[in-house]
Amino acid sequence: MYNLKPGAVMKTHVTLLLGAMTALTAMNAVASSHREAPNVTRLPAVDSTDFYAFRSYEAGRENYITLVANYIPLQDGYGGPNYFAMDPNALYEIHIDNNGDAVEDITFQFRFEQKLGAMGAGVALPIGEGENQKNVAIPLKNFGNVDNDDNANFYETYSITKVTGDRRTGMAMAVTGDNGETFAKPLDNIGEKSFADYEAYAGGFVHNVTIPDCGTGKVFVGQRKDPFVVNLGKTFDLVNYTPLDADGSAQDDANDDLADKNVTAIALEVPISCVVANSESPVIGAWTSASQPQARILNPEATFAKPEVNGGAWTQVSRLGMPLVNEVVIGLSDKDTFNASEPKDDGQFADYVTHPTLPALLDILFRDAVGASDNIAPSNIPRTDLVTAFLTGFPGVNQVPTGTNENLVASEMARLNTAIAATAAADQNAFGVVAGDLAGFPNGRRPGDDVVDIALRVVMGALCHPVDLDGDGTASDDLGICEPSDAPTGDQPFSDLAPIDASYVDDAFPYLKAPLAGSLNP
Repeated sequence: MYNLKPGAVMKTHVTLLLGAMTALTAMNAVASSHREAPNVTRLPAVDSTDFYAFRSYEAGRENYITLVANYIPLQDGYGGPNYFAMDPNALYEIHIDNNGDAVEDITFQFRFEQKLGAMGAGVALPIGEGENQKNVAIPLKNFGNVDNDDNANFYETYSITKVTGDRRTGMAMAVTGDNGETFAKPLDNIGEKSFADYEAYAGGFVHNVTIPDCGTGKVFVGQRKDPFVVNLGKTFDLVNYTPLDADGSAQDDANDDLADKNVTAIALEVPISCVVANSESPVIGAWTSASQPQARILNPEATFAKPEVNGGAWTQVSRLGMPLVNEVVIGLSDKDTFNASEPKDDGQFADYVTHPTLPALLDILFRDAVGASDNIAPSNIPRTDLVTAFLTGFPGVNQVPTGTNENLVASEMARLNTAIAATAAADQNAFGVVAGDLAGFPNGRRPGDDVVDIALRVVMGALCHPVDLDGDGTASDDLGICEPSDAPTGDQPFSDLAPIDASYVDDAFPYLKAPLAGSLNP
């Protein structure tokens, strides 16, 4: 086995690094999907960044799963004065396939509305005196303290619809809460002068819900600290670091370029019994998407209430299941096609998984550096190990049981075995399944799972080597998908050097930490 040394990268290979990282997660996800396709970069309000699906590990919520779809990437806390509202003319959806055919069986739809303060008229101030006095609208979304005095000039609400069957033609029923069919969304964290205690304020927007033909659950939609970590800037600067960490000493929070970013989360907790087909089929697939009306005509005399006119059929413009697939796996010419597609049609993208380019590029990058005479990339082409990890799931872990659906369709989505008990936050292993924590990635995805490092190692053939599937602390479980000789560097500690674990997030719904403030008190 070759001993890859972090300091051995040769300058002559630097120009190959961008291509290597572009394939870096070939067929999985090495980061999240921030600004991942040409078209969606023009539509940030419907740009999905990360999707999480996991057994709830909050105490007392063992019979629930949590689904979190994050949108609007790379938010600066100080991004005023308008901050980051959802698109009121878009349809945000979370889809669930519970029989393995890559077609949604249940969809939760979210639609948003916006209104100004002062009963929709907008807060205005009297300017001038006597005959010269006029009431003039203020330019800000708040005009004083929000959480104690409700001095807000902008409000967002949303509704939730559960659709059984096809997302467009299935049976649709409203999800309700304490205030009927309308739910409130908190203002973004403008700063510490506008909010005395933002975390407590946002906590008031966690709503209990009643889901038709299902039971009760929880929902929260609002700004959160982006939980994803990635060495983003250096990665796309020709991988301006060595992606190996033999002893863990290179891990550093300073390598997380999203440490100062927020995101908008749609978090929904539902009973397990609500989403599975039956007790014999506990595995679900899930993904999020956002759609807009097919036609959008700008209003040449735009107003707050009517900046545009929309019409036509819903057209999907964003899609995300497993992290970063579209951002660094799908070819540039196919990125918008992937965003518009559905999992059942993923056969058109199969070559990106079965014949990945990343391992070949890493071979060019590292072969001379380690003094190897042979190819250090996995040689088992087509890469059935990657198909298993990211398109079908592991048999006995998160693949639909044989016989439950004889027409299992290989497709890109997060797969979660709801029968596997949640691991408490304090006991979670950030490396998930391959480290013996079967409740983690790629069996669904928790906010504290290190999907970047897992993906890097899997793409270089980690599954061809024994792994710790039984959690006994030793890598002694042979998956039988491929042989160690097929992946000469599959046991190497590839990493983007940005650490994450369950301590980086909360241990209760909605799990993601309160967003960073736009300004701090002196």
